[in-house]
Amino acid sequence: MNSQIKKGILDLCVLALLEKGDSYGYDLAGSLARKVEVADGTVYPILRKLASEGIVSTYLQESQNGPPRKYYHLTDAGRKKLNAEREEWIKFCGEVNGIISEETGGKADE
Repeated sequence: MNSQIKKGILDLCVLALLEKGDSYGYDLAGSLARKVEVADGTVYPILRKLASEGIVSTYLQESQNGPPRKYYHLTDAGRKKLNAEREEWIKFCGEVNGIISEETGGKADE
């Protein structure tokens, strides 16, 4: 898939994963990579940006396998952003599918 298309939607994917529960960066990166082909380290800049915007918050939690891990939590602002962007994405996908669908003969519904 075109990297520019992917780049624009990865924030939404990260928010959707966090909606399921708090997670640390490495686990989020693994969950995302299992669904979407992404380069190593792609998730960390996204998480830093979302944290700086107040969309996610962070906290440290002790780990049995080493140093404490930084966990990410979706804030109320993050939930609002996720819901708004999810609606936009679903609408956009429907419009694109309408354009490229064989059922419409390649024409958008008017």
